Amino acid sequence: MDLLAPLAIAALVALLPILTPIGDYHLHLVILMLIWGFVYTAWSVMGRFGLVSLGHGAFMGIGAYGVTLLWNQLGLSPWIGAPIAITAAALFALVIGWPCFRFRITGHYFALVTLAATEIVRLVIVALRDLTGGSLGMTPKTALAEGPVAIAALQFAAKEVWLYIALLAWLAGVLVWRAVDRSMLRYALEAAGQDEDAAASIGVDVTRAKLTVTLLSAVLTATGGILYAQYQLYVAPETVSGIAISLQIVFAVIAGGMFVQLGPTVGAVFTLALTESLRVAIGHTIPSLDGLVYGLLLVLFIVYMPKGILGQALALAGRRRAARPRPLPA
Repeated sequence: MDLLAPLAIAALVALLPILTPIGDYHLHLVILMLIWGFVYTAWSVMGRFGLVSLGHGAFMGIGAYGVTLLWNQLGLSPWIGAPIAITAAALFALVIGWPCFRFRITGHYFALVTLAATEIVRLVIVALRDLTGGSLGMTPKTALAEGPVAIAALQFAAKEVWLYIALLAWLAGVLVWRAVDRSMLRYALEAAGQDEDAAASIGVDVTRAKLTVTLLSAVLTATGGILYAQYQLYVAPETVSGIAISLQIVFAVIAGGMFVQLGPTVGAVFTLALTESLRVAIGHTIPSLDGLVYGLLLVLFIVYMPKGILGQALALAGRRRAARPRPLPA
């Protein structure tokens, strides 16, 4: 049953351009919801097991900037640059994760280490301004001058094409989340989260389990960064890397529900709708208002709705079903 919901959503989104005369703006919002939903799901793959990372902006930035730099500087197609950028993100996750898990750096200490890692990546991007454009960002060289489709450059003028690409990526992310949830890795991580010594005593390789889920999450997040860069055709430290992106990811997953399969997607819809509403209602008259609102809502969600929007809704539905009187047997 848990597989029917994402498949039904995917079918509905796939038919959206056919059934309704949706405009480019609304199509753009749907594409961003799918891409961010994929990124948030990637974080939830490890975050739901107590591995609260504040460094996923680093993985996303490595993916986005890696594929863009390889295309602009060396002329490497994103089809070749993407595996290289994803491998770089995985290696960075390995360098950060292995010492932490080997020496049992967990909880808020692990969060601080990952927070420092994402800031290091952002500072490197800004420092290499001759290559990356620094804080101003950079634009991938366009390959759309000769036509609306450039498959080798992974650039498409039609938003409908990007809708289906983002939809496939989102569905793949949900399936990965589901596979981890149904695997022995989940039980190993849950046991390690309760008591690492007890888990190790029954044969669980705690370091290996944590490192596996961290690498998987980093690879998926880097892939999301690549998709975002290729779709937007613009990358900047504030949009794909740094502390702000990492905190945005954490807030969206907590808001939607990190322990529910579609919770991160609900978080993506909620945060994007909130951002657009603030932009339309207030504009840019109050700097950093969205960050202030995100921080306030994050505290409220943690205190009053720790299961998130979807998690709380499912819990209420379950209680109502349990409280419904059952007919007596004849």
